Amino acid sequence: MSKAAAAIAALRAGRPVTVGSLTVVPVETATDALLAELDPDSRSPLLLSGARAAAIGLGNQREAASTLAPVLVERSDWLTTGKIRELVDPAWDFARFVEGPLRSLPVADPEAALGALTLSRLAGLVPAFWLLDTPAALALKSSEATSAARPRTVAIAARAILPVEGLEVPTQIVAMRAEEDGSEHVALVIGAPGGKPPLVRLHSECLTGDVFGSLKCDCGPQLNAALRLMEAEGSGILLYLRQEGRGIGLANKIRAYALQDRGLDTVEANRRLGFGDDERDFALAAAMLRALGVEAVRLLTNNPAKIEGLAAAGIAVTRVPHHLPANPHNADYLATKKAKSGHLD
Repeated sequence: MSKAAAAIAALRAGRPVTVGSLTVVPVETATDALLAELDPDSRSPLLLSGARAAAIGLGNQREAASTLAPVLVERSDWLTTGKIRELVDPAWDFARFVEGPLRSLPVADPEAALGALTLSRLAGLVPAFWLLDTPAALALKSSEATSAARPRTVAIAARAILPVEGLEVPTQIVAMRAEEDGSEHVALVIGAPGGKPPLVRLHSECLTGDVFGSLKCDCGPQLNAALRLMEAEGSGILLYLRQEGRGIGLANKIRAYALQDRGLDTVEANRRLGFGDDERDFALAAAMLRALGVEAVRLLTNNPAKIEGLAAAGIAVTRVPHHLPANPHNADYLATKKAKSGHLD
C-alpha cells in the first residue's frame, strides 16, 4: 500500500496524518474522545478549502480571498467542537446562525494544506481539518499527497471473461490498479477491435444512476446506450472509473443532492460543499487505454474535459456525440452541464 493510500484509510478512520509540516485530523470522522486526547484545550484552528470558506462568508478577508487556496480559521471560545461540525456541514447553511466572528489566519505551509485537502477529497470527506501541534505517526511529503489526486500510472491486476446480459458478443473485464493511490478501476472490453480506433466510453461510477436507476442524472442510460452501440459495432471499450460524484465521493454526492433539493444546481452544490465544479482527472483513463494497447479512440462523449484530458495525455480522439433524452427530474441537471460545464451539442 502506498503512503497516500494509507493516509486516505487513516483519514476515513478519523486518525491524524502529517502532510509536509502540518498535522491534521478530519472534522468529519475524528471522534470527540480522540479530539479530547489530541487537543485537550480545544485550541486547534480549522483548515478549510477556499471554496468552503467562501461559502460561509469568509471571502472578504484577505487570507480567504481566493477560492483556490486553503484557509485557516482561528479558534475562539464560542467556536466549540459542535459548532465547528455544524460550520463545515452545508446541511446547516440555511438554518445556522453564526454566534461570533470568524477570523482567517495565514496558512504557514500552503502546499501541505493543499495536499491534506486533496487527501480529504480522495477519502470522500468534507474538506475540513483540525490543525494539530503534534506530528502523527503516518507522515507524507506534500508532493506525495498532491500526486495521489492525479493517478497517471496503472497496472493490470486481473482479467477474465464476463458474459453480460443483453450483449451477444464476447466480453472481458480487466481490473486495473492506480499506482499512486491504490484505487481500482475496470475496463469492459467488448468483442475484438478491427483496424480502426475503437469506440470508447469513459464512464465515471454512479451508484445511484447505474444501480438504482436514479432519474436525477443521465448516467445509467448513457452507460446502457454505450454498451448497445458497442455491441452493434461488434467491439468497443468501456472504462468504468471510480470517480463517484465527479470525483467528490458517494457521501458528498448525496450531500450535493440534498443541496439541490434546496434549489442549488450541481455546480453550486459542489462549491458549497467546498469542492471544485468537477474534481476528476482523465489522465487515468489515458493510462488505462495504454495498458490495453490503445493510442487512438472514437470517444462517446458530450464532455469537452474528457476530450481534452485524453488529448493532453497523448491519446488521439475523435468525438462521437452521446445524447440521451431528458426527463422531468434531470432536465435542469442537463441544462447546467451545457451552461456551466460546456457540454457539447
